[in-house]
Amino acid sequence: MDFLRIWALALIVFTLGASIGSFLNVVIYRIPAGLSILWPPSRCPKCYSRLKPTENVPIFGWLWLRGRCGHCGSPISIRYPVVELITALLFLVVFGKFGITIFTLGYWAFFSWLLALSMIDLDTMTLPNPLTQSGLILGLSFQILTTLDKNFQVNSLVNSLMIGIMGAVVGLWLLELISILGSITFGQTVLGGGDAKLAAMIGAWLGWKYLLLACFLACAMGAFVGGAAIAIGLLDRRQPMPFGPFLAMGAGLTLIWGSDILSTYLNIFFIGSNPDLVVLLG
Repeated sequence: MDFLRIWALALIVFTLGASIGSFLNVVIYRIPAGLSILWPPSRCPKCYSRLKPTENVPIFGWLWLRGRCGHCGSPISIRYPVVELITALLFLVVFGKFGITIFTLGYWAFFSWLLALSMIDLDTMTLPNPLTQSGLILGLSFQILTTLDKNFQVNSLVNSLMIGIMGAVVGLWLLELISILGSITFGQTVLGGGDAKLAAMIGAWLGWKYLLLACFLACAMGAFVGGAAIAIGLLDRRQPMPFGPFLAMGAGLTLIWGSDILSTYLNIFFIGSNPDLVVLLG
């Protein structure tokens, strides 16, 4: 019975995630174009024909149409079902980590924002202010809600809000500092203004401690991927590369495995010589 219940819950979560992913495809396409995300309903970007309900089913609609519009026959990018599948899998990961809690609802929203921003950055090399700003506000609100879920003490509310604010400020300043130092070192702009705003949004959700870990992971992954791309000739040394997806991946890894990563790091390098660091960083 428990086995059937788990599979039923997993199917519900997967379906919900795929549906949200379908909406994220709309956000990814329309926000950079300055279009409404609510109207008109989903349609073919070539002939503008409105999709039928069966054609609009997440993942399976694309498979049913064999990757082509049912009206004009224009090819439909495989990225649409891929985004839906990724969102569904992310929802399952978060649900598996946090269960039926307010954290699951909050982090579903967080991952949705990160995925939408990542795809837009890949497409346009921009991180739209409406998404980074709304994500930051949502992150600060989430800090308050998680405190209300436990108690109603004013001190706890203030502390939780300060965690989010400090994380946002550190994220903004840290990426701005990296941008300035990188520009001086390489003689060109190394980060866009949106990257700092995305880091501030991530800090509002994760707090300053986990923000630092997320940024470290993002820089490590960015350096590895960028270096490999240059080595095989996919990128020129002066060619810009979107950093938003790496920040998003760093934030996602930190959210799911951040505590384990920090604990392992402290155990290897610091705890034996300075136990007080456990209190400071733990």
